[in-house]
Order: sequence, then C-alpha cells, then structure tokens
Amino acid sequence: MLSNWGRAIARRPKPVLIASGAMLVVSLAMLVRGGPLTTPTIDGIGWTRAQELIEHDLGQPGQASFTLVLHADGVLASDPRFDRALHEQLDGFRADPRVQQVISPVDLPHPYSDAFISADQTHALALIAVKGTLREVGLISEEIRGEFKPGLLKPTFTGYLAFKRDLDRLLEHDLIRAEIFSLPLALLVLIAVFGSIVAATLPVLVGGVAVVGGVAMVTALSHFTDMAQYTINVVSLIGLGVAIDYSLFIVSRVRDERAAGLSNEDAIARGIATAGRAVLFSGLAVFVGLSGLLCFPHSYLSAMGIGGAFVVFLAVLASLTLLPALLAVLGDRIDAGNLSWLHWKPGGDEAFWRGVAAKVMRRPLVVLVPAVLSLVALGTPFFRIDLATADVTVLPAGTEARRGYEELHTYFPLQAATRIQVVALFPTAPGFTPARAGPLFDLSQAIQKLPGVVRVESIVDVDATLDRDDVIAMAQTPEKDLAPSLLFAWKSSVGKRAVLLNVVTNEAPQSNAARALVRAIQRLPAPADGELVLGGQTALDVDVLAFIEQHALQALALVISATLLILFFALGSVLLPIKAVLMNLLSIAASFGALVFVFQEGHGHSLLRFVPALTEPTLPVLLFCAVFGLSMDYEVLLLSRMQEEWQATGDNAQAVAAGMARSGRLISSAAMIMVVVFLAFSTAQVVLMKAMGFGMALAVALDATLVRLLIVPAAMDLMGRWNWWCPKPLAKLFEKRR
Repeated sequence: MLSNWGRAIARRPKPVLIASGAMLVVSLAMLVRGGPLTTPTIDGIGWTRAQELIEHDLGQPGQASFTLVLHADGVLASDPRFDRALHEQLDGFRADPRVQQVISPVDLPHPYSDAFISADQTHALALIAVKGTLREVGLISEEIRGEFKPGLLKPTFTGYLAFKRDLDRLLEHDLIRAEIFSLPLALLVLIAVFGSIVAATLPVLVGGVAVVGGVAMVTALSHFTDMAQYTINVVSLIGLGVAIDYSLFIVSRVRDERAAGLSNEDAIARGIATAGRAVLFSGLAVFVGLSGLLCFPHSYLSAMGIGGAFVVFLAVLASLTLLPALLAVLGDRIDAGNLSWLHWKPGGDEAFWRGVAAKVMRRPLVVLVPAVLSLVALGTPFFRIDLATADVTVLPAGTEARRGYEELHTYFPLQAATRIQVVALFPTAPGFTPARAGPLFDLSQAIQKLPGVVRVESIVDVDATLDRDDVIAMAQTPEKDLAPSLLFAWKSSVGKRAVLLNVVTNEAPQSNAARALVRAIQRLPAPADGELVLGGQTALDVDVLAFIEQHALQALALVISATLLILFFALGSVLLPIKAVLMNLLSIAASFGALVFVFQEGHGHSLLRFVPALTEPTLPVLLFCAVFGLSMDYEVLLLSRMQEEWQATGDNAQAVAAGMARSGRLISSAAMIMVVVFLAFSTAQVVLMKAMGFGMALAVALDATLVRLLIVPAAMDLMGRWNWWCPKPLAKLFEKRR
C-alpha cells in the first residue's frame, strides 16, 4: 500500500505541493492571529479551588496581580516627600478602571500600614490587583504597567504577573535562540551525511513546515483552552527533531535505491514502502508516547500532549507527502550542490558497523552486562529526586521579577514569609456567623499548636487579647460599629461564604517541613458545617505531586501497552517489542538520574549556567512521554532492516549484522541531529527548558550508542531465533495487517 502511495505521489506531485503550500499559508495566518498563552495550570486540584475562592468569594488579589517594591534614593519613608510621591504615583492605578484594588501604606489603617514600610524606612510595598481572569489580564497588565510614571519613587515589579511576563519573554527568546543555533548545525550534519546541499536542505524544509503547523495549532487551540507558553517550546523541540529525522530516513533510502539503479519513481516508491513504513510506525510510537500526557486531564500537560502529538502527526504527514513530492520534482537535481569531500562514505561505514556487530556477537554477555550496569548506575541518582513546582526562582537573577523577589525578602521578610492560605468554605452565606465564629477560633488555635507555625492571620486572630466568646460577640457586631483595624481584617479575610486564615511559617515553601505542615492542616477537622481548602505555594506543591502520582501509573500503562502493540504490528514478533520497551526504560532511567545529578544536585552548574534547584514535578512526566516515543525511531528503523534480512535469509546473526551495517550510519546521523537540536534548547535561560533539552539530548545519545550499538546486538544474539518468534494466531494477524 505504501509503495503505491509513494508511486502515486511521484507521478503527480503538483497537487501535493499545492495542498502543502495552502496548509503553510493557513498555518502562517493562524500564527499571525495568535492566541492567549498562559502559565502552567491544573484545574480541579485544591490549590486552584482555593485561588478561585480567594479571588471571587473573598474579593482579594490573587494571581492576577503584581507587586511594586518602591524606593527613593536618599529619601526615607518618614519624609513627607516620600508620602506625597507614594500618593501621587499610585493615584494613577486607583483611577484606572482596569484595576480592581490597590493596597499600599496609604490605603491601610494602623498597624497594618507599618508592615508595608521596610524596617529601615527605605522601601515601600504596594500590591496592584487587575480585573479579569489570567487569560484576560496579560496584555491589560502590561499596558497598566507601562503607564506607571516613575518619579521620586523607583519601582521594581514582581509578583505573579511580573513573573509571567518575564517568563514568557525568556521562553520566546530561548525558542528563537535555540532555532538559530540548531537549524544551521542540523544542516551541517545533513550535508555531511548526503554530500549535497539540496538533499540536506529537504529535511530542514520539511521540519520547518511541520513546526510551523504545530505551533499554529497550539495558538489556535489557545482561543478555546488554556495553553501554557511552555507548549510552544516543547512542540518546536519535538517537531523539529522528529521531522528532520523522518525526512533523513526517507531521503537516504531513496538515494540508496537510485544508486542501486532504480528510476526516480521506483526509488521513491521503494523508499516510502520501506523507510516510509518505519517512519509511520516510529511516528505512531512518538504519538502514543505524547498521548500519555492526555492521562493528566484538565492540566497543561494534556494540552502539551495535544500540541506534541499534532506536530508529530504533521511531521509524519509531511514526510510521506510533501517530501516524496519534492523528490519527484527534483529528480536528478537531488544531488545538486555537491560537496562530496564532506560526504561520509557509505561503503566504509557498512564495513565498520558490520564489524562492530560481529565483535559484540562473539562475546555478547561480556558486552551486555557492563552496558546494562552502566545505564543502571547512571540512573541511581533518580532515587534522590526532590520535586517542587516552579516559581520566580526559575528566572535568572538579572530579570526584574527575580530582583523584586529578592528585594521583597530583604526588606519585607514578614510579607515574603511562607504563607499557607486556609480557606474555610461554608454552604450558606454569610460565612462568618456567631455559630461558626467559635469553631473558626478553635481551628486557629489548633493550627497555632502545629510545629513550625509562627502565627495565624485572620478575623479571629486580629487581637491576641480576644478569647472565644469575644470572637463570637464580634461576629454579631454590625460592620459599621467595628474599629478600623477590625473592619480591615473583616474585609480582607471574610467573604460571602468563605473565611481566610493565613498561616505564617518560617519554613521555606518547598521544604519538607512546610509540606508536612500543609498535610497536618488538611487532617484537622473542618469548622462547623464547612470544609477546608488550602492555597499558597506549598499547598500547590502538595497538590501537584498528588495529581502526578494519581495519574502517572495510568500514563505509564497506556504508553507501554500501546507501544508494544505498535511494535508487534511493525515487526511481527512477540519478544522484540518487550526487549525494545525494556531498553527504552533503561536509557530513560539513565537520563533521569543524570538530570538529578546535574540540575538538582548542581554538578556542572557553572558550565551550563544555572542555579541548582529542586526538580519540577512535571519534568519527568514530559521527558518520559517524549523520550519513550523518540527512542523508538531508531529501534523501529534498526529492527525493520534486520527484519528484511531475516525474511530473506532466515539467519539471525546475518540479520543482526546486516541490519546494523545498513542502518548504523543513518541512526548515528539521525541521533546526532536530534542531539544538536535538543542541546540547542539546553542553552535556554529558563531552567525547565534547559533541563528538558539536556535530558532529551542525553537520552537520545545513550540510546544511539550504548543501547543500539552494544545492548541490542548482544541481546538479539543471545535470543537467537526467539527474536522472531510469534504464535501462529498472532502471525496470521500480523500478515493480515501488513
């Protein structure tokens, strides 16, 4: 079937080229229109619900806000000029209809205002909340921020919206820089493989078309669902690597068939039937791997899975349509721009790879055991992994949001302290009633007795001299009769059906002690007829880790089982798919261990230029789903070549040696291209993208060397004819599906 497909395109390439051009124009139009990209979110977890309650029920600033750290050189807060400038420069925010709330020293009653002036009187703090959801406020907040006129007071913007702005800009810059580095380097490798500028340009062209289409789809989907900015980078990273590799496989096979004497049409038909078949099954494997991200519903992971799977689909589609059409039009001109002095001679290469296979198969156990143990040793640091969600500390020290974060911790340690937001939600309004005030007081007292708690900030803790009966009496007092300090505490912590208790601790938000405190609060009985919902950075860590743990096994089972089925239909063997999956797991485990060793524990941080930090919880998930499928590229290509020889000779040793000889150079070239592309992304300033690029490059490098070069031939020699064993009912099914 694929042979007929290739022949049909070779005979009539123009309709395919026109359709591909139209798709490219539509993709570019979708890119121009764009769409709102967000930061990573997970719907349905407790933290998300707490944020919604804080913003909508309590009317307090949530993530749609930014913080200003203000200072004036040589002017203290006690100076009237400082106070006057604070009024004047913040009045613009107060008058702006797009601003929901301004909280600053001039907006707060004593003693709350004191907390917004630094102890040394040199800095002031202001919080600006913007109206709208996170999807809506990105551009609005940028406009509001741009309208701020620095005067006597110089601002440093930090907080969530500032973090999001700086992160998005860095990701965009990282993407452009990675592509500027990776495309020329990939082209150089392709020129060395083909010895022809035209032949080398084709895979890069196909890769560009696939990436443009994939990114366009992401921006289009962002109009209907949340798409994290990370998704663009991940789609580009994966799409560029697989599209270039798939095109390399097909172009190389077509040129080999032409060199063997076939006409251009026959060579294209043969190339699509063989290398194209390997591309189809490789693409299915990568597609399935990325589809594992769909097992994490209502999260940015599932959105990444959709974007990644779509760009792989486009890479396969372009390789099986646009590429053969271009090959048909070019004909003999495929070898134009000859640079034969750079070309790796295929004859010598085949002899080299055949010799490697022969040496490995002479003493397979001597090769297999050390190679497997090496991968296991590389993976052992993974047992020391410590996970934490990304925050402003993932930004480089020079970014404004990061500088503001450091200033906040220096001048306002109490405001910057770790806060666990405990939202007591009640079924009816009002939430704060005499019947509920007593249980809320009891809850606060119970929290204060937990290890690590410094204090609790809430309506029931506004005055340390108030006892339980006083708090109940306060709940009966009309708002107009409350003292200014009590009225402010009421408005900032009492909503329609919810009451907020801020639990302050000196523990770092990502520490085990802070997480233990969150879990201890979750175990406390809810007050009266209410329920407890927790927010804050530490609660986010706890919820995300629980979410990943809840869905990881399902994703693992889906990816592995679907891959086994795909490999069975590709190879017609029962044992080879199992072996391939085990080899993949080994190389992925090794890359995971290296990630912990390098990025978490900091070995080599000066070379890669990053600050060691805990591992983002979604990084192992993303890497597994991406790398598991990518590694199958080489497995399918290698085993397909071995299968051709096995079917021709029935000699396992000959099949292994011939498969290695005919695909070894191609696998090395393809792996080198992927490593180049992925390492370009490891130059990113955002640590998550740097770690992902590094991890994928390492996994591919290990897979193409230790696994394919040593472990595969050794294992296949030991298994002998069992490699190709298949029960008769399954063999009939395989033949029927071919």
